[in-house]
Formats: sequence, structure tokens, C-alpha cells
Amino acid sequence: MLLRTLISPLKHATTSGPLDVEIQELTADSRKAGEGILFGAIRGTSIDGHKFIHDVIEAKSPVILAETAPPSDLPSEITWIHVPDSREALAILSAVFNEEPAGNLRLAGITGTNGKTTTAFILHHIMKTEWHRAGLLGTILVDDGETQTTATHTTPGSIELNGILAKFRDNACRGAAMEVSSHGIHQKRVFNIAFDAAVFTNLSQDHLDYHGTIEKYMAAKAEWFHQLAANPNGKKPAAVVNTDDAQGRELVAALKGKMPVITFGFNVHADFRANNFQQKRDGMSFELTAKGKSFLVRAPLIGRFNAYNLLGAITAASACGIKPRHAIATLTNSPQVPGRMENVGNAGGATVYVDYAHTPDALENACRTLKELDPRRLITVFGCGGDRDTAKRPLMGAAAARHSDIVIITSDNPRSEDPEKIIKDIEKGVPTRTVTASIVDREAAINAAIEESLSGDIILIAGKGHEAYQQFADRSIDFDDRKKADKALRKRAADIAELRANPPERF
Repeated sequence: MLLRTLISPLKHATTSGPLDVEIQELTADSRKAGEGILFGAIRGTSIDGHKFIHDVIEAKSPVILAETAPPSDLPSEITWIHVPDSREALAILSAVFNEEPAGNLRLAGITGTNGKTTTAFILHHIMKTEWHRAGLLGTILVDDGETQTTATHTTPGSIELNGILAKFRDNACRGAAMEVSSHGIHQKRVFNIAFDAAVFTNLSQDHLDYHGTIEKYMAAKAEWFHQLAANPNGKKPAAVVNTDDAQGRELVAALKGKMPVITFGFNVHADFRANNFQQKRDGMSFELTAKGKSFLVRAPLIGRFNAYNLLGAITAASACGIKPRHAIATLTNSPQVPGRMENVGNAGGATVYVDYAHTPDALENACRTLKELDPRRLITVFGCGGDRDTAKRPLMGAAAARHSDIVIITSDNPRSEDPEKIIKDIEKGVPTRTVTASIVDREAAINAAIEESLSGDIILIAGKGHEAYQQFADRSIDFDDRKKADKALRKRAADIAELRANPPERF
């Protein structure tokens, strides 16, 4: 694309150098600089791209976009674009470069502390069933309508994001569901993206290592909605908000008169209102009242929190043009989301679930849900990540203890921290009356829980969910809770079979 055409939407750019330059690619990575590539210098949290501009010039990139004025000795063949905000400018340019792909999709984004992944999976399932092809972008995977690949970021940078959306469009996807993280909003990865629905699931303590306070964390979430209200990008985006959540109610009040708002929840004022929630071990049902009609919703998921995820997906689907009854009809075959309250098997009458719950609120919801299934005992195995919000550690311990009969505290991703120190932080929130064990080695902790379980017990392994690794200070190892649990369950089943075949002699 010709540079002159590419930069035409930039309102506050100052240019020097030739503009009739053909641009073949955009990048914010100096290592990818080269002929035909526009390099955008971004100030990151740890690395400032402006420091690598000299390397980019040597690599013969013809165009540099930066938040500083050009140096006096800039080669005449190099074009310099001076902008107030490189992130915003790159977001605009990447959309233009890919011919505004979001404008060709019914696009729904989901933000919130908990439920983003499951809501996105459910919404993608609805879209795919209704439209045959739909895109999915989030923490676990990217589905471009033809192939699935492992995701690298919950919300990728604007250059990659627009490229993925273009792939959705080119593969004939009619719509897409994507997770929108607070980091992604704050770092303007979704700036200038045309959404049809913006979903707010809930807010509880998380990511305070990045945002500092819960108020700033919520402000980052809210900023996305205000951006869409101010610049709808040719669409009429709707805010889809859970008003059973206190922060959700505040968001609705702040958006009044600025953009369409559709609410969901169990409260009597919700536009999409659920009631008469019931669950068994194989799924749930509830009544839904929406648009003057009543529906019975059934899905093979458990947990009241998953009822909210279903509500959010149905409401977002409606905002994207799918009738509620059509969306609801797809939910009897709703997919199992990897690592989200995933039943990974049983042995000796004990059942094991793996869940990504890594916040106090999510862990409490997970424990409460499984306790409501009336197990003989609930055994919870969990830890907390290192180099992250330390204040939530005792809160996690307290949340697990409230509903579990046995709590086994172990490592999560300790990163650069001492795992034993993290465990001691968690223990501070666990009442002394709670039956606990602290086992630093996560695999040993999982094995202990399964080995000691009895018929009728439920075991929850929480915190890592779908993750297939464990991070330490000096290395990252292959580690999947589901595979470790499956291995331990197989061993226990074999031990039980051996014991039955060769019972011990009685004296």
C-alpha cells in the first residue's frame, strides 16, 4: 500500500521525507525491520522502541513512526512520521493496511475479571452454529474459521490483531468473538476496532501488580466502552453489561445516554433476566426472560457463574443479530472449554475437575459450585503465581477454606519468587481449623489429593487450567494439570484393580 494513502487518516501527524513509498508490512519489532516495512516505535513497560531506531535505519526500513521529532542527520531517503501517540497511530494504520477488517464482521468483545474465555467460547459456538463460520480469539486459541492455532496473548497488539481479523474476513467468517483484556485496553491494542457488542462480565481483584489499584483496574475496563461510545467506527455498538455486579451497575450509569446498553443478570431489572437456576452433575437449566418472551435454557455446564457466561453470550449474540431462541437452541451442545471446570475423570468413585480459577472470587465460585454437588468431601489443590498481586494470596486461601473440606496449597507459576514464601502468604488467610497440607511440588500435591481421595469425593485442581507449562525463575517446564491428574487417576485405577484381583490375606 502506498504510504500516502496509508497515513491519510492520521489527524495529528507531521511527516518529513518521501510519501510515495510502497509499504508491504507494519511492525513494532525492530528485529523485523527491513525494506518495505514501516516501523512503529512504541514505549513499552520495560522496553522503549525509540532506542532501536538507529538499528531500524541500518536495516533500511523506509518509514519510521515515532513520538519524537526526526534527528537532524536523518537520511533523505527515510520518511519520518511524528505522532503524539505511536500506539494509537499504529492501531489506525494497521486497520487501514488490512482494509478495515472489523467493519466486515459482527464482532463481539468480552472483558471482565472472570468468564471472558468461557463466554467467548460459548458465543463463538452460537455464531458458528448459526452462521457456519465464525472467528474466535482469546487466551486459549485462535479459530480463523478454517484452522485452530494456540493463542500467544489474550489480546494481541493492534498490528497482529488486525491481521487476524482480516484472516477471519477472508475465510468468510460472518462474525467473531474475542477476549479483551485490561492490559489490551490500557495498551491500546483494541483502539479503533469496530465492535458490535462490548461485554462486561464482572470485576474482582486481579492484576493489581499492573494497574496498582482496583479503581484503576476498573477504569481501564471502562475506558474501552467510552472509546466505543465516542468513536463507534461506523457501527452502533451496544454495551452488554452484567448488572448483578456492582461495577457493572456503575458502568451502566456512566454510559447512560452515550451508547445503547443491554443488561443481563438474575435481577428483576435486567433486559436478559435469568431465574429458577438448577444444576446437576451433568449440567444446568434456567428460565430466561428477554424481549417479552420466556425461554428454557439447558447447557452441559455447571456453576452459577457459568449461567452468567451463558447469559452474556446469549445477550451478545442478540446484539450481533442472532435471535435469542436460535442462540439458546445451540446450547444443549455447548462445548467444554479447556481448563474451565473441566471434568478430567474419576477413579475409585472420586471425580477430578481442573479450573483456571486464579482470583479469590473465581476460586470461591468454583469451590461453592462443586460443594453444591454434595460430594462426600471437597479437596482443593491450588497455589498463586509469583511476581503478581501479592495481596490476593491470603484472600485465595480464605476462599478455598470456606467451602473445602481439605485444602492442599502448592506452587502455581512461582516465576522469580520463592515458592515456599508464596505458600506462606496463602496460609495467612487459611483458618487454623481447616484441614490443610502444603506441598511445594505441584505434581506431588495433585498425586496426594488423588491418592487420599475416597469414593464420593470431588477434587478441584485450580489456578492453571489450560496452561501446559510451569514457570520458574530460570526455566519453564512442560506441565499440564489435566495430564498430571489423568496420570494419577490411571495409577489409582490400576492400584484398585490390582487390589481387587489380589486382595490382602486376612488373619
